[in-house]
Amino acid sequence: MATSRRRLHSVAKPAPKPDLVHYAREVIRAEAEAVAQLAGRLNGAFARAVEMVLACSGRVVVTGMGKPGFIAQKISATFASTGTPSLYLHPAEALHGDLGRLVPGDLVLALSNSGETDELVRLLPSIRRLGAPIIAMTGGPRNSLADAADVVLEIGPVPEACPLGLAPTASTVALLAMGDALAMAVQHRRGFSPEQFASLHPGGALGRQLLRVRDVMRTGSRNPTVPWDTPLRETAAVMTRTEGRPGATSVVDAQGKLVGIFTDGDLRRLVQVGEVDFGRPVSAVMGKSPRTVGPDDLAQTAAEMMRATQVDQLPVVDAEGRPVGLLDVQDLLAARLLG
Repeated sequence: MATSRRRLHSVAKPAPKPDLVHYAREVIRAEAEAVAQLAGRLNGAFARAVEMVLACSGRVVVTGMGKPGFIAQKISATFASTGTPSLYLHPAEALHGDLGRLVPGDLVLALSNSGETDELVRLLPSIRRLGAPIIAMTGGPRNSLADAADVVLEIGPVPEACPLGLAPTASTVALLAMGDALAMAVQHRRGFSPEQFASLHPGGALGRQLLRVRDVMRTGSRNPTVPWDTPLRETAAVMTRTEGRPGATSVVDAQGKLVGIFTDGDLRRLVQVGEVDFGRPVSAVMGKSPRTVGPDDLAQTAAEMMRATQVDQLPVVDAEGRPVGLLDVQDLLAARLLG
């Protein structure tokens, strides 16, 4: 009986597991190679595709089915966030009415590794009838999608990283890289600026990094300013009456140029030492030569200055030294530039 148990145990012993880390590395290498070989495939067709996108008066309508469809959505989002209006069109839904999303002036960017995706191929004649130019992103130069396109961007015959050689893996990575290359080349040619990028990303960390002081400073009636000879009593009243009560006021000379700043902290310190002559001019007790920023400075830089110097307000001055705004710590907190 003991011998029988030992034999049974020997038979049930699991086979050694394959080196999964090694296999995963091979998958990554296969996908990296699929991307690397794209550089050698870029030619005049790519340049023509860039010019077509730049000349597009409508939207870049990106379409693809299955896994390439998900890549198409990402490419469309990249175009839209970098200054090129774009939307994603699902091929199957387009065959049942969503083709109405396509309007005159639009350009179609169609993704299919095989170039024979049924829903996409069936859609091509209708796109042609609507007069939209087509850029194909596909595996080779001769397939149904390539034949119908004005320009073909080839990703080449890409072996999939799937162990069965079937699941879209390396080919979708190649499609994504080609789409990114197209979107970035268009962005480069447009001269898309950091300010434009920030305007399209107002809620994200990237957009906050590119905010300018002018975007968050207080201006107009919210920017208190008093002449240098204003009595301290009236200066305090101006600070109190100002909308949002910033807790500071800029002090200017007869030419309207900044000569100082007076803050709530300055007022408290005067009261603490018993200097309560509120008839004195503010110039006698103001902070002289205050730190300043310009309206075009990065708000993040201004926030770092305020943090380093432990001040709650910074006057914002123009090229002539005139205060055009006031930067308050509360505004920087609201913009999530200070934590």
